[in-house]
Amino acid sequence: MVECPLARRHVDAMRRLDQLNFSNSYARLPEPFHTRLPPTPLQGTRLLSFNPAAAELLDLGPVEALHPQFVRYFSGQAHLPGSEPLAALYAGHQFGHYVPQLGDGRAILLGEVQNRRGERWEVQLKGAGLTPYSRRGDGRAVLRSTIREYLAGEAMHALGIPTTRALCLFGSDEEVGREEVETGALLVRLAPSHVRFGSFEVFYYRRQFDHLRRLANYVIEHHYPDLHEDENPYLALFREVTTRTARLIAQWQAVGFAHGVMNTDNMSILGLTLDYGPYAFLDDFDPALVCNHSDYQGRYAFDRQPDIAHWNLSCLGQALLPLLGESVDAAAEQANAVLGSYTERFHTQYQENMARKLGLREWRPGDERLLQDLLQLLAANHVDYSNFFRALGRFDSAPGTRNAVLRDLFPDRAAFDRWAEDYRTRLAAEQTDNAARRHAMDHINPKYILRNYLAQQAIARAQQGDNSEIEHLLRLLQAPFDEHPGQDAYAAPPPEWGRRLAISCSS
Repeated sequence: MVECPLARRHVDAMRRLDQLNFSNSYARLPEPFHTRLPPTPLQGTRLLSFNPAAAELLDLGPVEALHPQFVRYFSGQAHLPGSEPLAALYAGHQFGHYVPQLGDGRAILLGEVQNRRGERWEVQLKGAGLTPYSRRGDGRAVLRSTIREYLAGEAMHALGIPTTRALCLFGSDEEVGREEVETGALLVRLAPSHVRFGSFEVFYYRRQFDHLRRLANYVIEHHYPDLHEDENPYLALFREVTTRTARLIAQWQAVGFAHGVMNTDNMSILGLTLDYGPYAFLDDFDPALVCNHSDYQGRYAFDRQPDIAHWNLSCLGQALLPLLGESVDAAAEQANAVLGSYTERFHTQYQENMARKLGLREWRPGDERLLQDLLQLLAANHVDYSNFFRALGRFDSAPGTRNAVLRDLFPDRAAFDRWAEDYRTRLAAEQTDNAARRHAMDHINPKYILRNYLAQQAIARAQQGDNSEIEHLLRLLQAPFDEHPGQDAYAAPPPEWGRRLAISCSS
């Protein structure tokens, strides 16, 4: 009898799944940090999309997704060997108001896989059922928001922005009530850690300072081991988180990404983009864009994100005060000194990012005015943010050149001409070469971003049972700087129906 090669690969795949190097270091923390419980499987679970790029983080290949046991393991229907499922406790400031207990209301952490490179990736099932932290929720996620997070994580990763990833996406036959009845879904999310600012806040406000210290020790041991050598490792931790957060927000602002819900429970202790809800990439440049239709006061508008991150860091700094010094005054002085460095770190990183987007080798005096004049011009003329910067790489710096393609993006062409002369002068100061500059700019300014209308089209098709657009967008967004012949429609500004789509927090 001749053995079927595909069957042989299935056996090999099962061996690899059963032998994943699984552990759960977070489960070693005592009971107040989490609640142990298994996932609650969805009815009629089926695999909608598998992400080979993220699977490599777990040393898994595409063949693993072919075996039925893959669905059982990663949808919570069967116990994955070595996993220790739990829901984590945390709190947080939501829209500026402290909520004393939040936690994983619909997510179950299975544990972490150590890959061959020695990296550890936590595996979390988002939409895995009720937990003690679900409050009045149902513990489920819906297909709409799960597709959005699945695509967003890969889009951000390809843009070089720190983020959670996603192994796969499951659909189901289960109905879930939101503003209307929707279909339940499950996201398998990956991250080195899901610890967030709110994980520290909950123990600070409960005055459980021993737990606070234990959590800080855990984070340092597993994610910032070099800080052990610091004279004050807890202060060094706050400094490192501040630096990473400043770098992250500078990347958001440069690429034109609005998170939408920058609550402290959505802020990663590792400086990752965490919890994609009502996010948006800018279409027409609008610095005051509010992408969350529940944000009635505009707290999380695009141009407020740097200040909100600073505010959130102050909440984390306050939560760490019991660990920072022998007295409250000494601890506060040290925390404020670290917090005071945020603005400079953010601006330095943002200027570096924007210099590269403009095709400049370095940031020089006067560049701030050049940039601000440009942003005001983009806003006043309602110019598409990503498309403008992509097109700017084709700017011809030769004297007298009209640059008609760029010029025609602006109703006020005279205003563009004035800015273009300033830009031409600035490029001449570096004696820039057009071809080299274009090559560099095309690797900084993406042609393809996850516009809300594109995500909505994929969602609409998936709700009708067609997952092909999810797969198409996934491949496109994983190479956002490439040209992709024949795909220019995916780089186009949104049609009228796709402008300023209302995105809600409910998932």
